[in-house]
Parts: sequence; C-alpha cells; structure tokens
Amino acid sequence: MNETGFHFAEPAWFWGLLALPPVAWWLWRSAARAAKAPVHRYADPDLLPHLTGTRALAGTERWGRFFAWSGLWLLLLTAMAGPRWDYTDVRLFQPGDNLLILLDVSRSMETADVAPSRLGRARQEIQDLIMQNRRLRLGLIAFASSPHVVAPVTEDSRTILLALPALATDLARLQGSRLHAALDRAEILLDALPADSARSLLLISDGDFDEPDLAERVTQLAEAGMVVHVLGIGSGAGGDVPGPRGAPLVGPDGAPVRSALDAEQLRALAAAGGGLYRHADYRDEDTADILKAAARSKLPPQATDERTRIWHERYYLPVLLLLALLLPRFKGRARRHRQAGPQPAAAAAARPAEETA
Repeated sequence: MNETGFHFAEPAWFWGLLALPPVAWWLWRSAARAAKAPVHRYADPDLLPHLTGTRALAGTERWGRFFAWSGLWLLLLTAMAGPRWDYTDVRLFQPGDNLLILLDVSRSMETADVAPSRLGRARQEIQDLIMQNRRLRLGLIAFASSPHVVAPVTEDSRTILLALPALATDLARLQGSRLHAALDRAEILLDALPADSARSLLLISDGDFDEPDLAERVTQLAEAGMVVHVLGIGSGAGGDVPGPRGAPLVGPDGAPVRSALDAEQLRALAAAGGGLYRHADYRDEDTADILKAAARSKLPPQATDERTRIWHERYYLPVLLLLALLLPRFKGRARRHRQAGPQPAAAAAARPAEETA
C-alpha cells in the first residue's frame, strides 16, 4: 500500500490489546472470591482492614485502576507500533563510481620531509579530493597496525571532512604499517556495494611497508574488479621519524630512525592493481588524475535518479506522554515511603513507657 499520511509502521503490536479482557476477567473473578472468603464469617467488613492490615478496594476504585493501567498499556503499544507521518525523498544508493581511501597513519607518516608533515600533506590531499569530486562516492579507512573504518563509502563527503582533523598517528595503540589487514577490510566494504558499481582503492602512504606478497594481494583485488591507485607522500631524501614526545625515534642501535619515500614499491603496487601512481605535490593535477581514473563507470546518468521515501518516525510522542503519566505515581510512592520512615526519637522513647504502664 502506498501510504501518504498518518499510519503505523508495525500495527501488529496492537494485538497486545487482546491481553486486556483476560486481565479484566481475572480482576472480576478475584473480587468475587474475596467477597466470599472465610474471614468474613468472623468479623464485620468494616473491621477487616484493622485485623488484616489490608484494605479491600471498592468496585469503582478497582476498575478505575484497571482502566488507568489499560490506558498506559495502550500508549506503550502505540509507541511500539511506530506512528509516523511526513516523509523525505532520498536518492537510492545505485551502482556508480566508488573510491575507498586507505590512509597510512603509522609513525613514519609524522616525518617532516614535506611540509607540514607527511600526514598533514595527506590530509590536504584528501581534502582536495573531496573539494574536486563531483561524481564519486568516497570512503576512508585509516590504518597502521590495524585498520579503522573512519567512513564507509557514502555520498556524504562532509563526514570525511569533519573526521580529517582527528586523524593522527596515535589512532593505533600498536605502531606498525600492516597493509594486508587494511586491504582485507577494504575488500569487505567494497564487496557490499552493488555488483555493477565501479570500485577503486586509493592508497595514500610513504611506502614504508615490510610485508611479503603485497603485490600478489593487490593483484587479487584487481582481478576481483577493484582497481588500486597509489598516492605517494614524502621525499626521496627522507627524514628522521619523530617519537611520541617529539624527539627523534631511536632504533635498537641507538641511531635515529630515518624514513624515505619508497616510490619504487608504491609504483609496483599501482601496476599490480591496474591503477595510477602519483606523487603528492602542491598542485591539483595529482588528485584530478586519480578522480578521473576512478570515474570509470559506464552506467547512464539516470541510473542514480531513483528515490525512496524516508518516513519521520513519531514513536517518541506516546513515550513522552507515558512517562508524564507515570511520573506522579513515583512521586506518590516516594512520599509514602518517607511517611513510613523511622519515627522521631521522642516517640520511640515514649512507646516503651506506655507499654510498661
């Protein structure tokens, strides 16, 4: 059914109203049995509350409570049923061009052989990609010893822009640069996209990897339809790797650890992945070339024009009303608890004297 106005997302919850008739029958049955209880043979009904310590509810009071709790039950079922009205048209996630960025955030990316640092330069390159992009859906994974999905592939690139300042080398507790794990996570994300989508990866790194069979793993991704592009960050001269406190990182031999751009390895990875290799500079040609290469879908433009309807859920309205109606009951219970609390010391001291007298 094509709903255009007020309706419930899950109206089956209203079957819970069928619980009210059995409860009403149980109340009537228990009241009838209480009126015929054997205790009524030994005391007047007006004296029973003083003897038993309990008071039988009058018929109007009993059924008044029943209808009050029935109303609260109805509000709860209404919230669970999901009342909603008004909607927003949202474009469906159709096959198209997708680029998943793999950003190296290992310790070597703090090297300042390019200004302001390799990681700072990488952030600027990602920002350039987002600002120049007019077609691709983008995603971002930051990796060092383990990968962290910053943003899945999405049309909302603002999510990635907002996350860029927080990306730092201390994102990973254990230092290192494990590209295999990042490629595995990227493959999972890209496999979830529509089958007709153009899927590409962009590795942004200085190439400081010491893992076997990286080219073979990238070739497997390319054979699965995932093109791998590479953007090299750093310089051939390299620089000292800073430690956690800013001083140069020292190796086991006591000498400062140096890191240089391994352009040869990065070019080999790009060739194995069937993609481009570009060296990051201060111009826009590097990112423009990568965006152009990643936009390789042959689908017609109208393939992304289908839209879906997102309803505005209003379940919170009956929930707020339910809480407002329950709040006075908790206040009354707290007041009765205070009244039944410890008696004053004078009254407690006088009671033994009265009992002795």
